[in-house]
Amino acid sequence: MNRKMVFYTTGQLVLLEAVLFLLPMLVSLIYREACGTAFLISAGIAAMVGVLMMALTRPKNRVIYAREGFLITTLSWVLLSAIGALPFYLSGEIPLYVDALFETVSGFTTTGASILPNVEILSRGVLFWRSFTHWIGGMGVLVLMMAILPPSEGDSGRSIHIMRAEMPGPVVGKIVPRVRETAKILYLIYIGMTVLNFLLLLAGGMPVFDSLLHTFGTAGTGGFGVKADSITGYSPYSQWVITVFMLLFGINFNLYYLLLTKNFRSALRSTELWCYLGIVSAATAVITCSILPMYNSIGESFRHAAFQVASIITTTGYATTDFDLWPQLCKGVLFLLMIVGACAGSTGGGMKVSRVVILARSAKQNLRRMLHPRSVRVVHFEGKPVEQTTLEGLSTYMTLYFFMILLGFLVLCLDVFDFETNLSAIVSCFNNIGPGFGAVGPSLSYAGYSTLSKLVLSAAMMLGRLEIIPILIAVSPSTWLKK
Repeated sequence: MNRKMVFYTTGQLVLLEAVLFLLPMLVSLIYREACGTAFLISAGIAAMVGVLMMALTRPKNRVIYAREGFLITTLSWVLLSAIGALPFYLSGEIPLYVDALFETVSGFTTTGASILPNVEILSRGVLFWRSFTHWIGGMGVLVLMMAILPPSEGDSGRSIHIMRAEMPGPVVGKIVPRVRETAKILYLIYIGMTVLNFLLLLAGGMPVFDSLLHTFGTAGTGGFGVKADSITGYSPYSQWVITVFMLLFGINFNLYYLLLTKNFRSALRSTELWCYLGIVSAATAVITCSILPMYNSIGESFRHAAFQVASIITTTGYATTDFDLWPQLCKGVLFLLMIVGACAGSTGGGMKVSRVVILARSAKQNLRRMLHPRSVRVVHFEGKPVEQTTLEGLSTYMTLYFFMILLGFLVLCLDVFDFETNLSAIVSCFNNIGPGFGAVGPSLSYAGYSTLSKLVLSAAMMLGRLEIIPILIAVSPSTWLKK
């Protein structure tokens, strides 16, 4: 195993984080806030750690294989979160480091779960960093590094292993032959949509700072905002803009590339896209009808239903109302959407629509095989046969997915909260949603959980974002053996 390349690349990421700290520091200087010192110290610590890692582990062989890709991804996300928590802690705005770590992991994994009962007491610089972590984590910090840093000598396209370890979904491919060019294209699309989202919120009268931070939260499908009531206090126009863009950021970015290259037919033939839109439409219709007696008009009911469906299926976590007060049918629909999640290759979390489709088709083929044992049938997805290795990987992922949720749920049951709260909390964090039901509903926070539970939930957020396998490989002793 190329250990030096693992630590060297991780050091590059930490050094990049040191540069990113300068943005919230600039914001704090503009608003003349004392938290700027915390960002400067954090940047210094990150720079020192990054430079030392790169200096001490400069590799001769820069080739990256699958194992190195998994290790780089896991170590980078853990270390970036640990250092990214320093500004919260050093500024004193989140006094306990475990709480600061929870908030940072929630930011980078685009979960949006918070231990802050009142976010409005935070300084502008800290609020900026808190939401900016969503934007960084949305497309992936390693994809960002590949997009902006020059390729390493001897890379030879091996960085596809890093992209596969970090990008969500059962299968990750390249848009163009060169992986770094793919990363650049993805980020250009990401930036373009982010700018458009920001401008449309500004056009609706939302303040500049609020527009920027809510754009970060929407683009990264994270959910951090600047007000305790989330999006409730903003205009219906702003709520509709955020609804539309949450859904757009929940679509596979490869489809946007196809549209940009005028390959409309291929983009519109996407099975995952139509299943995603179908689920959204059906869920919105059911919830609109169910909550109609609670609101003044069909239009208002439809707006709240569409917003909440978009927020939950894309795992963003924003809210325009306290959906924990909705009928049980609505909460049941939203709970299912938490599990399904957005499309593969998007900034959304969850199990992914593509996995649901492949699982359904695989189950159908297995049932047919029972009736016709001699028949040979192949599962197809997006017009292509699904390889047996992909099906086996999907089966492994689903087994681990439910096992991890069950294990986390049992640990949370050591706390004082009820069944609904604990189950929704672990499912929400694992699927990178944010709010749940009960004591962790959209108007409440995770502050009441114990230190152990917060660490478990932080681990769940990381496992959900990296889709389990990279972390399990990283903690396996056999991974580190020389072969």
